[in-house]
Amino acid sequence: MSTGFGLVVRFTLRDAEAGAGFDELVSRTLEGIRQHEQGTVVYVNHCVPGEPKLRIFYELYKDRAAFDAHEQQSHTRHFLAEREKFVCRTDVTFMEHIDGKV
Repeated sequence: MSTGFGLVVRFTLRDAEAGAGFDELVSRTLEGIRQHEQGTVVYVNHCVPGEPKLRIFYELYKDRAAFDAHEQQSHTRHFLAEREKFVCRTDVTFMEHIDGKV
């Protein structure tokens, strides 16, 4: 049984106005994830109330191999290249499952 592999990504946007463009880029990326990534269990973009320059992703994959496959997808590579228009800082925390309710 797979233990899962996840990450939390904190994006600091260049300014509050970058939010709409960034969110649109994420929505287009999600189309590819939904269609082509069986191993991606959760991929969610969150805004933070009162902090318009912040976006937080929660990503959960079936296993490390599913994450590695996600990284190679053309829609993911496009996102990684285009996000720089909107983002001034990216902080990533990788996580491995210990216990919980799924």
